[in-house]
Amino acid sequence: MTNLKSKLLKIQSELKAPKNQFNGFGKYKYRNQEDILESVKPLLLKHGLTLTISDDTHELCGLPVVMATVCVQDDKETLCVTAHAGIDVNKKGMDMSQCFGSSSSYARKYALNGMFLIDDTKDADSEKPSVKAKGKPTLSLASDNYDKVVSYLKTTPNADINLVLDKYEVSAEMKKDLIKLTK
Repeated sequence: MTNLKSKLLKIQSELKAPKNQFNGFGKYKYRNQEDILESVKPLLLKHGLTLTISDDTHELCGLPVVMATVCVQDDKETLCVTAHAGIDVNKKGMDMSQCFGSSSSYARKYALNGMFLIDDTKDADSEKPSVKAKGKPTLSLASDNYDKVVSYLKTTPNADINLVLDKYEVSAEMKKDLIKLTK
């Protein structure tokens, strides 16, 4: 095993990247790119490696895509991992730079996950059973939470409509309208 690969293996086994962020709407913890970088920088220093992250954009099947590349290197070798994320330039509530930035952050996070073998599944203690339809509040245009739901769906990258459906009773017509906000 090369020196770079053995150092990377050590970092992968030592790295603890806690989920320091909290999604108040979905009620779950998650980690972002900054959390991963904060955890990995001391280990890179300890093992004498440097990390670079770069983005490139291209078109894939007619859609704009960000390709993030994460590279670790020592003075002799370099290892790189890439990840892609589509860019929705028509995302409601976001201007063009926010759309690109959001996709870049997403792609970078998953490239970092790949490089450092970070499992990005939800923690077992953050999983909650689905709420049954009985007893769920009804979401309507007049309800206090409607604006919060719409804001969540418009501004959260990869917003999960199922979180809304688990929490609220929603008419078929409203469900169609809410799904459109996630695209």
